[in-house]
Amino acid sequence: MLLRGQRRETVEKEKGNIDARGLMGRHPVLVNLIIIILVGFIGIWIVYLSIALFTRHGQSDTVPGVENMSYTRAVETLHERGFRVDIRDSLYVDHVKPGYVIEQFPKSGSVVKPGRKIFLYINAVHPKEVIIDQDNNPREDALRSFSFRQGMARLEELGFKDIRVVKVLGDNDCIVKILANGRTVKKMQKVPLNAKITVEVYDGRLVELRDSLQNAEYYEYLNSQSTYDGGGETDYGYGYGGDSGSDFSSSTTSSQSSSSSSSSQRTEQAPTESAEQSENIFN
Repeated sequence: MLLRGQRRETVEKEKGNIDARGLMGRHPVLVNLIIIILVGFIGIWIVYLSIALFTRHGQSDTVPGVENMSYTRAVETLHERGFRVDIRDSLYVDHVKPGYVIEQFPKSGSVVKPGRKIFLYINAVHPKEVIIDQDNNPREDALRSFSFRQGMARLEELGFKDIRVVKVLGDNDCIVKILANGRTVKKMQKVPLNAKITVEVYDGRLVELRDSLQNAEYYEYLNSQSTYDGGGETDYGYGYGGDSGSDFSSSTTSSQSSSSSSSSQRTEQAPTESAEQSENIFN
């Protein structure tokens, strides 16, 4: 009897174990898939809560305006509102005081997350300095012998605004020198961008002036030749041949002799006319 009772208990225990693990034993893939889905859902929910907590989801704040404020005052204003500050760049603007905020990002009135970083652009205390001519010859003038077009393109590329052009007499359109605030700029010299630039450039009229002077001398020579010929036909021989040189000398001697004879005739006629007038008076 005892043996039969023990056997029954063991059989019942085995049946209970089979029933307890029956689903896992019969469908292990399905059970594992359900477990994975539950774990993934719980993980996503935890990540969402963490992001919402870190990014302050659902919270917002308005950015105050700090443009045209001093740097210290702008930083104090932003820190009081819980924002962080980052200096993005330093520029130089003439109409803004040095050390003042030129621009901010995000703009004033923007709705952002609390504690967001605000980028500020500050006006520099000193203007930016650039090198006009980077050729390593500091004793020479900057941009000398550059064409006018190349020089102007270089100055505009660097950011100069106040540029004045002065033309001087020359035979081309090359640059003579560059002046910044009245001083000659040398190569490798730094110049502030707000400087008043004067560009001295040749005007290209020297060739025309030379041609006009040569033409004037030529016409003057022709006029002198016509006076030597006594107002007659002009001989354009320049004395390169023997005949032309002798003709020119004979014409000059003949003109001189004719002028001397005419002057002597005038002197001889003058006393006779005066004697006749005196005789008429006494008669």
